[in-house]
Amino acid sequence: MNSVATRIKDLLGPEIAGPGFAFLAVMLFFGFASPQFLSEATFGSVAFQLPELGLLTLAMLLPVLTGGLNLAITFTANIAGLTVAWVLQANGGVDAGIAWFALGCVLAVAVGAATGVVMGLVIAYTRAHPILVSLSMMIFVRGLGEFLTRGGDVSGFPAFLQPIGHGSILGFPIPLLIFIACVLLWHVLLTRMKLGFNTYMIGSNIEAARYSGVNTRKVIVLVYTLSGAMCAVAGIIMLARFNSVRVGHGESYLLITVLACFLGGVNPFGGFGRVIPVFVALVVLQLLSSGLNLMGANQHLATAVWGILLIAVMILRWLAAQLMILNRRKG
Repeated sequence: MNSVATRIKDLLGPEIAGPGFAFLAVMLFFGFASPQFLSEATFGSVAFQLPELGLLTLAMLLPVLTGGLNLAITFTANIAGLTVAWVLQANGGVDAGIAWFALGCVLAVAVGAATGVVMGLVIAYTRAHPILVSLSMMIFVRGLGEFLTRGGDVSGFPAFLQPIGHGSILGFPIPLLIFIACVLLWHVLLTRMKLGFNTYMIGSNIEAARYSGVNTRKVIVLVYTLSGAMCAVAGIIMLARFNSVRVGHGESYLLITVLACFLGGVNPFGGFGRVIPVFVALVVLQLLSSGLNLMGANQHLATAVWGILLIAVMILRWLAAQLMILNRRKG
């Protein structure tokens, strides 16, 4: 029994305490406040809405763990979605075959990865701040997308895309299954692979990692490449969900991905954080949004509450750190 408990503790880490407490608080509050909250419809809605935000959060997670940031995630996702859309439009539109969709997905992932490669190379070799580099990429990708689409939507896709965005397997939404697979992939990468270990080292102290023999430039480029590739997966899911692509889709998700990372116990300066607590934090944010909607609150209020929650998380973290310092001094 102790070994099982130890394994669970090692899997989740101490970071699970914050999102776990928030999950219980949200469930109890809205469970009492709204009779419809604890229903199949609510959890079904969360299951369909979670994946696109979740995938973008995974794209944000790796750069944050290195002490960086990727502000271009939403526009990278949209330019990747536009890549798939253009391949389909150029080869029959609504009559395009699955092979063309598969080719579009491959090209979309390549486009997403390419944006990450460029950012990673600039950050690694010029030591420019990740915020400035990713902001520049965000502006470039947004401008390029608006130029190519003239600010409009691209729509008219084959019917077989509908199940990818809205279908289910054994009662589980297909987008959710894709997201869970990506969560497991990221978990394995960070806990079982050398790249994950080096990512934590760079986030903790990049100079110490360099002196330890870690090729920090290579790791940073790989981290941003994987971040861009994950953005592309999110873009493909968004295309299937909305049955259209627009450069501005999911613009509001950017800051929410940062909130999810911090609520999930990820250190904003890098070096510490796990995937599973971030997954729980995403569930909390979606349940919070659904609960407010059931109570008749405007979606903008939910966004405001997310902002307040981020401030509260920062304050609670500071208080926890001060409490630990006091306990050490007493000990």
